Amino acid sequence: MLIKIAVTALDKSPFLRRLLWRWWYGRLAKKCTQPSWTFMNYGYEPESGSAPIPLDSEHEADRLCIQLYEQVVGKVDLEGRDVLEVGSGRGGGARYLALAHRPTSYTGVDFSKGAIKLCRRTHGEVANLAFLTGDAEDLPLDEASCDVVINVESSHCYGNIDKFFREVTRVLRPNGYFAYADFRSADEMKELAVTLAALPGYRLIESVDITAKVVAALASDDARKRQLIQEIVPSRLRHIFGEFAGLSGGRMHTNLQDREMVYHRFLLQKH
Repeated sequence: MLIKIAVTALDKSPFLRRLLWRWWYGRLAKKCTQPSWTFMNYGYEPESGSAPIPLDSEHEADRLCIQLYEQVVGKVDLEGRDVLEVGSGRGGGARYLALAHRPTSYTGVDFSKGAIKLCRRTHGEVANLAFLTGDAEDLPLDEASCDVVINVESSHCYGNIDKFFREVTRVLRPNGYFAYADFRSADEMKELAVTLAALPGYRLIESVDITAKVVAALASDDARKRQLIQEIVPSRLRHIFGEFAGLSGGRMHTNLQDREMVYHRFLLQKH
């Protein structure tokens, strides 16, 4: 019942959407401080037989989540560039890309002060990586300060997606890239795809439905997630966290499996 009430509230009110997600992520950062848990995305399972991404031992346990990041940024060379990730969460994706793709700078921005504090403590030794508290709809960066903006599975939390897109445009340099992925209801995704294709000042390079690969990743990672939730999430939060994490049998997993919800990635380049 709590899940249904929360989902209805999120759908009906942008203000409540921002408020509830801000509370939820702040609570997670405060209650679940384990440095071993740094990724929160649903992951990506590639086609059977495809060559696996080479990963070191530090990152192997988070392979499915990392594969989603690689899908989102795969056609963009980050080396030597200034990269911004909006909605960086617990910093796992930021850490991986900063180390593996060697950008000059990588800045993670998140509205959760607790998450930023956790990221600075967990990833502080990575020289080209920094974290800032900030709002996706009012980014704490100068105009034309970034070569690449990355946003993975975060924008469904925002109250006003158009403000976010305007902020991306403001901070991106000419010829910069916007690498973006998230889920929506099937109808909302159609609207989002139209909006992105018509976004002023951009060329849409890719628009790809990756729902099936995300569902496959959720299935592959289900047992590990259940064990992690049992180990690190307080008992009173485990049910709602299981829904949030897309565990098999839950509302989010079922909706993605039935394609009531869909997951797309997009790549755009600013003129």
